[in-house]
Amino acid sequence: MPVSVTDTAARLSRDVPLAELSIDDALIAVSVLMTSIITARRETPDVPAARGQATIRRLAKAQTALIDASGEVLRVHGDLRSLAREVAGYDLHECPKVAGRIASLRAVA
Repeated sequence: MPVSVTDTAARLSRDVPLAELSIDDALIAVSVLMTSIITARRETPDVPAARGQATIRRLAKAQTALIDASGEVLRVHGDLRSLAREVAGYDLHECPKVAGRIASLRAVA
């Protein structure tokens, strides 16, 4: 069953910002965890500072991976925006069926 351009554009206009927001939420959560771990290490006098270093490095790698993922999702957003412009760029005089879909495609961008 073919999916309409309008339905696809509506789904993408909801899902793309949600993905971007979710990654930002994950970055915030990891940053809060990093703060908690470092604070706990500093406030626990019987544990040597070197003891938690491997954990902090792992968490920093996770943070970097989220930052990389955020950049890739932003690139996907840009790709979709360009694609919407290309699809919406048809000569409407030659393809009247596309005319009603233009506004929906712009909603993705």
